[in-house]
Amino acid sequence: MTVTTPAAQTKLNDAQRTRCEIWTRVMGYHRPVSSFNTGKQGEFNQRRFFHEPASR
Repeated sequence: MTVTTPAAQTKLNDAQRTRCEIWTRVMGYHRPVSSFNTGKQGEFNQRRFFHEPASR
């Protein structure tokens, strides 16, 4: 059963949206991806996430 809430039906125009800032851990500290140079942003976009199986 799927329940649709009024919030899920709300459509926002671009003026109502808030930019989401993405941070990542680099060399032991956190930094916003927006401060990366073009090459580093490209590397970030090519990353693949994986889940390591639980140890025995």
